[in-house]
Amino acid sequence: MIAAQTRPLALVTGATSGIGLELARLLAADGHDLVLVARRSDALERVAGELGATVTVRTVVADLSEPAGVEAVQADLAANDAEVDVLINNAGFATYGEFVQTHAEEEMRMLGVNVVALTALAKEVLPGMVARRRGRVMNVASTAAFLPGGPLMSVYYATKAYVLSLSVGLAEEVASSGVTVTALCPGPTSTGFTDRAGMGDSKLMASGLMSATDVAAQGYRQMMRGKRIATPGTKNKAIALVPRFVSRAAASRMAKKAQERIGH
Repeated sequence: MIAAQTRPLALVTGATSGIGLELARLLAADGHDLVLVARRSDALERVAGELGATVTVRTVVADLSEPAGVEAVQADLAANDAEVDVLINNAGFATYGEFVQTHAEEEMRMLGVNVVALTALAKEVLPGMVARRRGRVMNVASTAAFLPGGPLMSVYYATKAYVLSLSVGLAEEVASSGVTVTALCPGPTSTGFTDRAGMGDSKLMASGLMSATDVAAQGYRQMMRGKRIATPGTKNKAIALVPRFVSRAAASRMAKKAQERIGH
């Protein structure tokens, strides 16, 4: 027999490092039981051991770039009759390089995580939230979402523009339901993201990074206040305003310059 939920439940993807881990810590500190999703079982068990002292933690090992990964999360929720109160769609990654040279397979995987899985999990939990008239969704986008294009990371920029657009649209759809949707739009952040993308020596990364702890703390506060868009950091707020003052072509050239490797 499945025990009834006694505490609010939060589902966090990409929960073993960076912003996702910091958000999981904040949720646990606020008394949320957790369902943590990531690809590596050893990392998940480490985080579960840290956070499980005060709240109940379940882990789901899933590669969200594959349909089977999303299905594994859905199956866990169904098997446990889970009512998700907070969804953190944090999992995501980038590829770096000119579109004609990057690997199509890796970019299809990125679309799977950044767009398809994020959409599927929001679709999974939002109807229940609306029916219960409570709940919060945070979709992690990026300052890239505000810009018209990001040469050397064109597909990634496009995925984050999708995340921002979807989040703002959903926020309006559920505005009168007691449910909120927030797009978190961080800029360069100190996580494993840049290493995986292979862009650690880009000018953008050398311009200064926010800590994942600060990004998560600011984003969490904004989500709890029901803000539709949360952009941590003064510099990142300025980036979000760039398209208001320069042409799309100029903004794209600026992005390319920032993302070129140092010494290019």
